[in-house]
Amino acid sequence: MLNNKKVVVVMPAYNAARTLRQTHGEVMDLGLVDLVILVDDCSQDETAAIARSLPNTKVHVHDRNKGYGGNQKTCYRLALEEGADVVVMLHPDYQYTPLLIPAMASVIANGLYPCVLGSRILGGRAVAQGMPGWKYVANRFLTLFSNVMLGAKLSEYHTGFRAFSREVLERLDLEPNSDDFVFDNQMLAQIIWNGFTIAEVTCPAKYFAEASSINFRRSVQYGFGCLHTALAFRLARWGLGGSPLFRRPGRGD
Repeated sequence: MLNNKKVVVVMPAYNAARTLRQTHGEVMDLGLVDLVILVDDCSQDETAAIARSLPNTKVHVHDRNKGYGGNQKTCYRLALEEGADVVVMLHPDYQYTPLLIPAMASVIANGLYPCVLGSRILGGRAVAQGMPGWKYVANRFLTLFSNVMLGAKLSEYHTGFRAFSREVLERLDLEPNSDDFVFDNQMLAQIIWNGFTIAEVTCPAKYFAEASSINFRRSVQYGFGCLHTALAFRLARWGLGGSPLFRRPGRGD
């Protein structure tokens, strides 16, 4: 609990057996997380079995692989069903430090912002911490394009460390979103479309073999998906095109 708000951490998991215990242990050591919900996307390792052995953890296993976006849809649905007021999405691969959860959750629990991102870019050390150069360049280009099209000023749209208020998750219609990695980008665009503000905190990140990552081909697909989302947002804002992601009236620029 934080400021009388129930804090739930959701972990979209796929083959995370090697890093799950360490990530979960640091989450629970914080002393403010009421529940961890781990959704296993039909892993081929012992992820689900390990998760079931951990305290204060609800485990849901997909009977087939639904993709990263499909996994998150289940995560947020289950979190709302559990009565979460603050939902933090954290990968169980230990790429992002759980130590930032108190800061991110506090921003939401105190009513300052309804959404918080852990940004790898704000601190200016993304490449020094191991982000591949080509990913950094792509991140900067896609972020610039998205900011122009969405009328926002975020430092990045591509972090996997996020926190949301219950109100945000109840307002968004996530079902039309992709079940693939571009879900992350689409969700942020929907948040902006619905007039919510987004805060960012500097977040260090680790890059190692067990950390989740997508290959170059999937990254290119993701990039084009981000471009498409930003263009769809702008056309919908101008009233020149319809999109199932942006059905509700957005606020004017």
